[in-house]
Amino acid sequence: MSEAAENSNEGLDYQDVIIVGAGLSGIGAAVHLIKSCPGKTFTILEGRKAVGGTWDLFRYPGIRSDSDMHTLGYNFKPWREAKSIADGPSICKYVNETTDEYDIRDKIRFEHSVKDAAWSSEDACWHVDVELADGSTKTISGNMLLMCGGYYSYEEAFTPDFKGIDDYKGQLIHPQFWPEVLDYKNKKVIVIGSGATAMTLVPSMAERGADVTMVQRSPTYVVSAPDTDKIANALRKVLPETWAYAITRFKNIKLQRYVYDKTRTAPEKVKAKLLKMVRKELGPDYDVDKHFTPSYNPWDQRMCLVPNSDLFQSIKSGSAKVVTEHIDCFTEKGLKLANGEELEADIIVTATGLKLLVMSGVNFSVDGKKIHFPDTFSYKGMMYSDIPNMVHTFGYVNASWTLRADLTAEYACKLLNRMDELSMRQCVAVLPVEDSNMPSKPWIDDFSAGYMERVMHLFPKQGEKAPWVNTQNYSLDKKMIRSEALEDGVLTFDNPKDANASAMAAAS
Repeated sequence: MSEAAENSNEGLDYQDVIIVGAGLSGIGAAVHLIKSCPGKTFTILEGRKAVGGTWDLFRYPGIRSDSDMHTLGYNFKPWREAKSIADGPSICKYVNETTDEYDIRDKIRFEHSVKDAAWSSEDACWHVDVELADGSTKTISGNMLLMCGGYYSYEEAFTPDFKGIDDYKGQLIHPQFWPEVLDYKNKKVIVIGSGATAMTLVPSMAERGADVTMVQRSPTYVVSAPDTDKIANALRKVLPETWAYAITRFKNIKLQRYVYDKTRTAPEKVKAKLLKMVRKELGPDYDVDKHFTPSYNPWDQRMCLVPNSDLFQSIKSGSAKVVTEHIDCFTEKGLKLANGEELEADIIVTATGLKLLVMSGVNFSVDGKKIHFPDTFSYKGMMYSDIPNMVHTFGYVNASWTLRADLTAEYACKLLNRMDELSMRQCVAVLPVEDSNMPSKPWIDDFSAGYMERVMHLFPKQGEKAPWVNTQNYSLDKKMIRSEALEDGVLTFDNPKDANASAMAAAS
C-alpha cells in the first residue's frame, strides 16, 4: 500500500482484501490470494465458529456431495480419498486440511457476522460492519471485498406453508437443523421432498433401521453411479499425484459438459436413457412413470445422483418407499394426502429446500447510495454494474461449484494485480449508455428449480450479450478469465493512489 493510501486509512482496522465466508469458496479464495498476490493482506469474516461452511453446517444422516470430488475439489489441491462421491465429514476435513496447509486459520475471524458493507470512493475501501457473538459491532475496512458466503441462509430454511403443521404431535425436523441425537431405529419416518437431500436421507435412514416413506409432489430425475472413480484410483498408482488429479479432473469436466449439452440438444433421448436405467434398477413391476418420470426435461432442474444405487436398493428391499402425491394437510399422527390417503409417522423430515439469500443478506451501499441488486447487471457472472471492488462467488448449477469458485478467485487476483500495475485503487464495471435499455433475463436462466425461481427477482439481471452474461459454462468462463484482457471498454480502473501514479497510468 502506498503512503497516501496508508494515511487515508489511518486508524482503521484495515486489510487489503476482506473475504466473507470460510467455507469451500472462501478458503479457496484465500489460497489463490496467497499464491497470486503474496503482498496483499487479507482477513476472512466467518459468522459461525468453524471452517467448512455447508459441509460443517449440515449434519443429517448420509450427508454427501452430489458432484465428484475431482471437480468439487480445488484445482490446486488433489483429492486423495478413494471415494469420489464423498461424505460431508470427508469434505469438511479436506477444507480444514487446506486451511492448515496454507496457514490460513489465524486470518479467520470467527463469529463475525457481516451485516453492512459501504463503499467509500474517497477512502477507496469497503467499510464492513460485523456483529460479534456478544451482540457488539465493529467495522473492518478493505480495498477489495470477496463475497464467498454461499447463496442460502444458515439461520432459516424453506418450509412450505403446510396446512395443519402445528397439529402434528410427532417430531418435526428440517435437515438443515438436524438434532445432535435422534433415535429413528424402528421408527416410521416420512421424508417430504424429492431433491438431493431427500435422496440422501431416505437410503441412509433406511439402512440404519427406519421405515422410511419419501413423499414427493412430483418426481426428479435420478441416476446411479459408483461412489469411486476406477480410472482416478488407477491413475494415482502409476502417475504423480498432481498429474493423476489433473487428468481425472479434465475427464470429469468434459463428461459433465457433454451430458449437460446433450440434455439441451436431445432432451428426449437423454430422458429415455435415464428412465431406462431406472427401470433396470427397479424392475418391470415398479411404476417408474409415476414416481421417477418428471414433467420437465433433464437438467431443466438439477438431477439427483445416488451412489451405488443406494436409494433403489432401499426401495427394492422394502425398507423405503416412494409416494407421489400432493399433501392436503398435516394431522396429529402424520400426513393426509390429496387423494385421501393418510400416512402415519413418528418423525417427519421436511427436506423442502433452502432459503436463498442475495449476497449473504448483507446490505450494500456505494458512496451513501443503497444498492438494489435487481437494478444491476451481472458482469461476467462475478461483478455487478456500478459496484466497485466487489467480486461475488456463485458456482454452477449444472456442474461442480468449485470449478467456478476457482475461476472467480483467479479473476479477483488479476484485478488486484492490475490495479497495482496501474497505481489505481478502484475497478468498476460501468454499463454503457447505449446498453442501458438492453433486454434482460434472470441471473440464472434456463433452470426451473423452485428454490431458484422463488427468489430470482431479487438477484441481479443478466443481459443478452457479453460481458453482461452469467454463462454457467466452465469452458467459456475459463477462456474469459484466463485469455481475455481485463480492459474491455467496460471495466474501468480509476481512483489513483496519488497524482504521480495517476499521471503514469494515463501515459501508459
